[in-house]
Amino acid sequence: MPAVRLPMRRIRDVLRLCWVLGVSVRQTSESLGVSTGVISKMTNRAELAGLDWDQVQQLGDQELEQRLYGKPAVVGEPRPEPDPKWIHLELRKPGVTLELLHLEYLEQHPTGYQYTAFCERYRRWLKRQGLTMRQKHEAGDKVFVDYSGKRLHIVDPKSGQRIPVELFVAVLGASNYTYAEATETQRSPDWIASNERALRYFGGVPRALVPDQLRSAVTTPCWYEPKVQRTYHDFATHYGTSIFPARPGKPRDKAKVEVAVQIVQRWIVARLRNETFFSLQELNARICELLEDLNARPMKRLGGVTRKELFERIDKPALLPLPADNFEYSLWKRATVNLDYHIDVERHYYSVPYVLLGEELDARVTARTVEVFHRGRRVASHARSHVLFKYSTNPGHLPPNHLAWLQADPGEIQQWAKTVGPYTEAMVNRILQSNFYPEQCWRSARGLKRIGMKYGPERTEEACRRALKFGARSYKPVERMLKNDLDQRPLPDEEQPAGAVIEHENIRGPKYYMN
Repeated sequence: MPAVRLPMRRIRDVLRLCWVLGVSVRQTSESLGVSTGVISKMTNRAELAGLDWDQVQQLGDQELEQRLYGKPAVVGEPRPEPDPKWIHLELRKPGVTLELLHLEYLEQHPTGYQYTAFCERYRRWLKRQGLTMRQKHEAGDKVFVDYSGKRLHIVDPKSGQRIPVELFVAVLGASNYTYAEATETQRSPDWIASNERALRYFGGVPRALVPDQLRSAVTTPCWYEPKVQRTYHDFATHYGTSIFPARPGKPRDKAKVEVAVQIVQRWIVARLRNETFFSLQELNARICELLEDLNARPMKRLGGVTRKELFERIDKPALLPLPADNFEYSLWKRATVNLDYHIDVERHYYSVPYVLLGEELDARVTARTVEVFHRGRRVASHARSHVLFKYSTNPGHLPPNHLAWLQADPGEIQQWAKTVGPYTEAMVNRILQSNFYPEQCWRSARGLKRIGMKYGPERTEEACRRALKFGARSYKPVERMLKNDLDQRPLPDEEQPAGAVIEHENIRGPKYYMN
């Protein structure tokens, strides 16, 4: 009769009670509901297989079943052991699993271990390395970025004062290939510039950047949905990657860069302790030299392979290509549209479509341009101006009546003046030439046309004649004459026109005074 096979869980319970707790066969039978014969056979089978309780704990279900019921291994033919270092490095490549590596292992060693034993040996090796399996670092997947807590310094050549500088570190997850540089601050412009130089150093783009939740990267810290700083988000969009901030207070989320910072401090910062640098450029040139040495150092844990070798073999082929252009740094500002359909950006005023009056808009400010967005849609773009309290206006943003006023042709006013008379034409020309600012001249000329249409050509021509005689250079004197009927009164220096002699009894005449 075939041997009765209990589930692996029940077999472990039987062996634990009999071997560890010393419970009798009968008591074990009563406790587990298994016949005494099956229990006796099970303990005998385990003893014949050379098992003890420690081995039973370490074996997986499939391997334990193989040891208890499978064919015994031929004495003198030990199974080939899998190489845990090879397994560890291969798992970093995209799509590689333990199951696939086990199949490749069996292709080379048909008499090798089954899947459970294969995985168990790798896990035992991994446990001895002091590593955690919570993170799986695939090739080209993540770059971890952070600042070192220990800062470097440069010396002011004039005053001799020591100026502290920040130390930026970036590391690729799969190969541990490392980048480092010194920057003046941790503020957003320095932070993004360091991220960009790191990607250029790696020669490619990962699928995600993993920063700490510092202010230059995250505006609203959160375990679940941190709000990424907008310029940093634009940077990630430009490079075709994403931002995946580590959780606050969880250093294991970015353990790679935590270790990389320690290594940089050990092999770069410590070696610079007796050197003096008088500029940031000089310091970074020296860091670059030591960085090449760091990436070329063998890693004992991985059998002497270097970071650079792993990078060339694993990460570099998997990185996304770099864009052709560098990222143009920008600032985002919120601004409300004023009554004159302009927004205030750093004390210069830029126009937007007049229909957005009173709306709150987003302005993206770069070194060369100012782009304005309404609910994610770009509504205006201007060349950036640093002239304070001046206006940059796009005529297309004006309402129709304002645009008509602004675009009125002075030639049309001159043509109208010709139809009125030579004095009106002369007055219009004088007004147009009276001010260096053209729009002000046109406005005054339009005023003359308006009052001319109101009072008629005859009176307008006469008023212009008198205004020219007095040296007027705006339409205001003409308007006052017409409004007060002064154009119909004789001028003091002009002769009274001859008229008919008036005969009346109350008029004595010149002869009266001769008597």
